[in-house]
Amino acid sequence: MDRKPGARRPGQVLKPIFAGQPLARYTDGRVLLRSRKGTDMTPAFPEIRDAALAQLPDDTVFLDGELVVWESGRLAFERLQQRLARRRGTGALAAAQSWPAHLVVFDLMRQGSTDLTPWPYNRRRSALEQLFAENGLTAPLTLCPSTTDPDTAGEWLTWKAVGLEGLCLKPLQAPYRGGARAWGKYKVRVTDDAIVGAFTGPATAPRTLLLGRYDTAGRLRYIGRTTTLPRTTGTALAELLTTTDTHPWAGRTFSAGWGTREVLSVHLVRPDLVVEAEVDVARDAAGRWRHPARLHRTRPDLTPDDLTPFDP
Repeated sequence: MDRKPGARRPGQVLKPIFAGQPLARYTDGRVLLRSRKGTDMTPAFPEIRDAALAQLPDDTVFLDGELVVWESGRLAFERLQQRLARRRGTGALAAAQSWPAHLVVFDLMRQGSTDLTPWPYNRRRSALEQLFAENGLTAPLTLCPSTTDPDTAGEWLTWKAVGLEGLCLKPLQAPYRGGARAWGKYKVRVTDDAIVGAFTGPATAPRTLLLGRYDTAGRLRYIGRTTTLPRTTGTALAELLTTTDTHPWAGRTFSAGWGTREVLSVHLVRPDLVVEAEVDVARDAAGRWRHPARLHRTRPDLTPDDLTPFDP
């Protein structure tokens, strides 16, 4: 979404981007925390289950929200991945102590016997705020901020240093629609320079680039991978890349993506080509981009020594 947040359509509300994990608290005392794909995540987050039992009313309540872990002044997505890997028993309890999660709630789908999904968003939002106020809901249940004021939304975009990716736009009069595709999005994207350290795909037309930056100790740190390159772009880049067996990343393996054990097949190249890439602001604890970068252009005017040392 290329519009500035101030250019939102009339009748829309703005809120920070969160994808959504529905939470249900039933009259019989059961609690169910699900992923968007329907996976039961309740055992992996005992602190959320306990908060739902202690704080939510006895009536059935369906909430829509996003799990987050806050660590060292930032949203730590990788800690959520680690929490999900320790799904049950003592492992889940220990992980909850080490990396406690919060559920940032942004919608209310059912309250008691009333299905709220046909209601317009502004009415559901009022009911959600009332639910928080009347029941004194506190952490780890947290109310997501929401506004119709573009200036306030613009201020939220300055939070990108803590990992806020952007904003969601919801029509005030729309009924509940599950899934992020039902919302508009405004993502914060910036450009950054990096060094090509390796590539995937054929040597005659690389498919993706693995990018890095040197840190203050002179180590080439891996920071992310590009999206799939157009074939013409890959063919042109092939002439600028020189494969080598002597490389700072020799012997290292690279994951194909978050949540997968698949290992990439890569070709190491002499780390002397600088490129400019467009990235969003979501990074992990090591400073790596969580999402693929979009190659913008090569930078023949720069050498690796011209780049600011990497500082996660």
